[in-house]
Amino acid sequence: MSNVLKRQMPPAHPFDDDKLKEECGVFGVVGVANAASVVALGLHALQHRGQEAGGIVTHDPEQGFNSARRFGLVRDNFTDEDTLATVPGPIGIGHVRYSTAGSKGATQIRDVQPFFGEFSMGGAAIAHNGNITNAMALRRELIERGSIFQSSSDSECIIHLMARSMGRSIPDRMEEALRKVEGAFSVVAMTRTKLIGCRDPLGVRPLVLGQLGDGWVLASETCALDIINAKFIREIEPGEMVVITEKGVESNHPFRPAKSRFCIFEHVYFSRPDSILGGRSVYETRENIGRELAKENPVDADLVCPVPDSGTPAAIGYSLQSGIPYAMGIIRNQYMGRTFIEPTESIRNMGVRLKLNVNRALIEGKRVILVDDSVVRGTTSRKIKDMILDAGAAEVHFRIASPPTAWPCFYGVDTPQREKLLAATMSEDEMRDHLGVDSLKFISLNGLYRAVGEAKGRDASAPKYCDACFSGEYPVKPADMLEQGFEMKTAAE
Repeated sequence: MSNVLKRQMPPAHPFDDDKLKEECGVFGVVGVANAASVVALGLHALQHRGQEAGGIVTHDPEQGFNSARRFGLVRDNFTDEDTLATVPGPIGIGHVRYSTAGSKGATQIRDVQPFFGEFSMGGAAIAHNGNITNAMALRRELIERGSIFQSSSDSECIIHLMARSMGRSIPDRMEEALRKVEGAFSVVAMTRTKLIGCRDPLGVRPLVLGQLGDGWVLASETCALDIINAKFIREIEPGEMVVITEKGVESNHPFRPAKSRFCIFEHVYFSRPDSILGGRSVYETRENIGRELAKENPVDADLVCPVPDSGTPAAIGYSLQSGIPYAMGIIRNQYMGRTFIEPTESIRNMGVRLKLNVNRALIEGKRVILVDDSVVRGTTSRKIKDMILDAGAAEVHFRIASPPTAWPCFYGVDTPQREKLLAATMSEDEMRDHLGVDSLKFISLNGLYRAVGEAKGRDASAPKYCDACFSGEYPVKPADMLEQGFEMKTAAE
């Protein structure tokens, strides 16, 4: 297996540390003339799910398996003909990455997926979106039995578990491996002739199936189907594994049935607004969130302004529901990329002004409602508030399109430690005073559930979604973190 490596990791943007990182994105295709080109387009559409690194693996009947792995953005690494020529073949998978587990910052090329393994029945590559909550225990056990790990990623455990399986085929070995894994996983894998997709029994992370001519596509989101003009067929069901060949799609359910707990934050922030989740438009859901937010938390004001770009649909919904005019009071610099300039101290002191600028003509003298998707550490929110006041706003009111993020995620989201989450250490009023705004209100958890289609709100006895980052109720116990001393929510909380 040949590798094309390029050590070109852009410096992290110094002002992006107040947002939750969007886990990873996976994509796979079989039965097309040039799989790598299609995979590159799909990964480009999924770039919002991971901007640190990306990789593509393909198989060609004459050249065998080949891979290209890069630090940085898809557009900078997988658009030239010379690179794509190194990964020929009619079948391929790809991955875009944030380092949710393993080496933070993707400092090692060996941590970049897809991962590859050579088995007795042939080679296989695998790309994983999610997080394995018992990875440390599995890793210890595998190393004690002689496995040699090449990366710090939890996803590599799957390859080693497959290698130790006695299954007669790659899909059989993958089934056996994934039965030993806890946590969240949406997996896209490939052999020489088969494309494989699988979701964990709770279906925490998304995975969809599409058709492209005579070929088939697997992707994290439907927006990746749109870019290649593929037809959306359906979502892969929680606990389902599909094996796709030229003959079609074979489906089975190898895991013990469980009640679905899809990540509700996919609706709030992670997924692209032009994607479809659970048969619902993400954009329309976010607009509904804004409407619910206005119903629950009205305030007299002159303008509703989004914090670009993630707060835009919710701000539109808030404006429509409240009757308060919507305005682009903050303008985002569309050319402010992660590779802009080295973050010197003087640049850091400029804060979010490099990325966002206040539309002073609209803001001056106005009572402004700022709508954002979340408050994590609160550092960026304070800077934005200062900018609005500096522009002459009479009042600043924050309305947040998610409940307070008070608990870390262990299912594939790069969340700060709990003590660094503002909502974990402060009440809503204390957060308001800390941010220095006239008012601060979050949508309730029931309101969020109503916005995603649950008319009666959240069923506390059987929640439909994974909302652990808000509720502290983890559908899968985070075994590794408990071993390290993490304290789960008590009855009193």
